[in-house]
Amino acid sequence: MTTYFDIPANMLISALADKLSDSKDIVAPDWSEYVKTGVDRERPPTQENWWTIRAASLLRKVAKQGPIGVTTLAQTYGTVMNNGAGPNTPGVASRHIIRTALQQLEVAGLVEMVATREVDTEDGKQQLYSGRRLTSAGQKLLDEVAHSCRDAANEMYPGLAKY
Repeated sequence: MTTYFDIPANMLISALADKLSDSKDIVAPDWSEYVKTGVDRERPPTQENWWTIRAASLLRKVAKQGPIGVTTLAQTYGTVMNNGAGPNTPGVASRHIIRTALQQLEVAGLVEMVATREVDTEDGKQQLYSGRRLTSAGQKLLDEVAHSCRDAANEMYPGLAKY
């Protein structure tokens, strides 16, 4: 059986974005056409379906590296900030975009929060989380999309056929 590890990321993410666009839970918010994807960016994205592409990419990242948190994902999606004559520093991506897309993936049942422990606070007990991980429904969706992309991947990269 083909898994998402067997298919190159560019092919898997575009096919997964097409599949997620059919879902009623993954919808771009109203503010998504005006927002930048990070502090190091100058303009908003120009693609029409950039929200579903980002959600598909986040789903793949959570599957490969999960449990993973929003801050780590923001650092992964960020680039290098140009500070003029000063040294370049890392620029993080928008945590709000990542958090909202992950919440939509949670509502769709593809991702879940991983609880670590409970702590006592002044207001009572509070649950701490170590990040998000893939659910069985998310695993099934990723593997279905990977299996549908297998023939195209073999044509584009003939060396994949032996795996």
